[in-house]
Amino acid sequence: MTGQNVLLIVSDEHAREALGCYGADHVYTPNIDSLANRGTVFRHAYTPSPICVPARACIATGTYVHQNRCWSNAQPYHGQITGWGHRLIEAGHQVVSVGKLHYRSARDANGFDTEIMPLHVKDGIGWARGLLGRDGSSWGGAAHFAEEIGPGLCDYNLYDMNVSEAACQWLRHEAPKTPQKPWVLCASFVSPHYPLVVPQRYFDLYPLSAFEPPRLNSSSELSDHPVLEAMRDYLNYDDFFDAESRQVAKASYLGLCSFLDNHVGALIEALHDSGQYDDTLIIYTSDHGELAGNHGMWTKCVMYEESAGIPLILSGPGVSKGEVISTQASLVDIHPTILQATGLGLSSNDLDLPGCSLLDLVAGESPDRLVLSEYHDGGSITGMFMIRKNQYKYVYYPGYRPQLFDLEKDPYESTDLGTETAYRQEVQACHQALCTLVNPGQVNELAFSDQTARISELGGRKAIESMENYDQSPVPL
Repeated sequence: MTGQNVLLIVSDEHAREALGCYGADHVYTPNIDSLANRGTVFRHAYTPSPICVPARACIATGTYVHQNRCWSNAQPYHGQITGWGHRLIEAGHQVVSVGKLHYRSARDANGFDTEIMPLHVKDGIGWARGLLGRDGSSWGGAAHFAEEIGPGLCDYNLYDMNVSEAACQWLRHEAPKTPQKPWVLCASFVSPHYPLVVPQRYFDLYPLSAFEPPRLNSSSELSDHPVLEAMRDYLNYDDFFDAESRQVAKASYLGLCSFLDNHVGALIEALHDSGQYDDTLIIYTSDHGELAGNHGMWTKCVMYEESAGIPLILSGPGVSKGEVISTQASLVDIHPTILQATGLGLSSNDLDLPGCSLLDLVAGESPDRLVLSEYHDGGSITGMFMIRKNQYKYVYYPGYRPQLFDLEKDPYESTDLGTETAYRQEVQACHQALCTLVNPGQVNELAFSDQTARISELGGRKAIESMENYDQSPVPL
C-alpha cells in the first residue's frame, strides 16, 4: 500500500485549555495526552470560524468561510464544493464517517461513501433563528443552558457512546478488508458540546473547589466593545448562573472532556487491534473551543482564545514525537494533509486553497504564517475577522473599532490595546496583514447579502420566528 490511512478524530467545542497536553494539569485527558506525546502538538491552531456549521464546511473543503459561503448554522454545506473526500472516492479509496458532520443532509454528496449515524442540521435547515440576530437582542433561548448541568445522562452522551462503539467496530472489522489503498475514517463526537450533563464518574473527577472559577467574569472586567456587548446580550447564558452553578457547569464541561478522552482511547485501542496502527496517521482536533464562563460568556462565537483557539495534534508514521511547534495552523489544513498522507497528492486546483499540509508544517517551522478566523452568525451586528501576527492578536469589526491583544504579556486577553496610541503601528501592520487574506469590508457585505437572501428563502422573519426555538441539534434516532 502506498500512503497512509488517516483516522481523523473531531470533537465539538473542545478548548485548548481543557487538555493536559496543552498545560492543563488539572484536566484528566490521558489518552489524548498520550497521542500528543507520541506525536506533534500545534500550539497556535485556530478554527476558521468559532461555530459548528461554518467550521465543518471548512474542514470538508479546505476553504475559508468567505470562500465557501457557509456563513452560519443555517447555511450548511451540501457538497457544493468538492473536497478531499470527493477526490479520494473518485480515486477508489474508502472514505467513511461516523458521528456528527453537521452538513445539510445525508442525501447530499458530502464526500463520504458511507455515513454511519450522521448528525446533520435539523430538518436540513439548521439554526435559522441566528439569521435574525443582527440587532444584538437576546434570542430568548438561553435560560435552559444553566438548567442542564451536572451529573446525569443525556442524549448527547448516549450518542457519543454509540459513535465510539460503531467507529471501533469499523476499525476492527472493516478497515482490514481494504489493504490495497489507504482508507480515511472521520470519527466525530459531540462532546464536550453542551448540554453540560455528564455521567457521574466523570463529574466526580472535578470537585468544585479544585479549579478556578471563570476568569474576567465580573462586570468591571467585561469588555465594553459594542460588538462583544451585543454578543453577550444575545447569547446571555451567564445571566442565569450564580457562583456555585458556574462551578457545577465548569466541572461538567471538564467531565465531558474526560468522557470524550475515554472514547479517543477506545479508538486508539481498536486501531491497534486492526493491525494498522503503524500505517495510520491520526489527527485529533475540534471545530472550535468553549468560553466556559470566561469574559462573562459561554459557548463560542467570538474571537477570544478560548473560543477561536483549538487543539490540533498529529501522530503517526513520520511525525516527530513529543514535539510542540508554534507555526500557526487551521482546520483548512486538514484538506491538503489528508490528500498528502494517503498518497493521492494535491491537484492544480489545490494550489489556490489557503491550507498547508500539517505534515509539511511539522517538517519545518513557518513563523510568519498567518491563518484567518471569521464569524458571521447569530448576535453578530457586524462580521468579525481575526488574525494572529507574532505575539499580537488583531480582531477587526467592520464599522467598529478594532481590538489588539499582546498574547505573550496578556494571554487571557484582559487588556485591549486597539485604541492605544502607542500601538498604532502594530494595529496598522496587523490590518495590512489581515487584508492579504481577505477583504473584510467586501466580505461583510457579501455575508449580509447572502443571509438576507436566506431569510427570504425560508419565508421571511415571521416564518423563522415561528420555527422551533432550540440551542443544539438533535441527535438522529
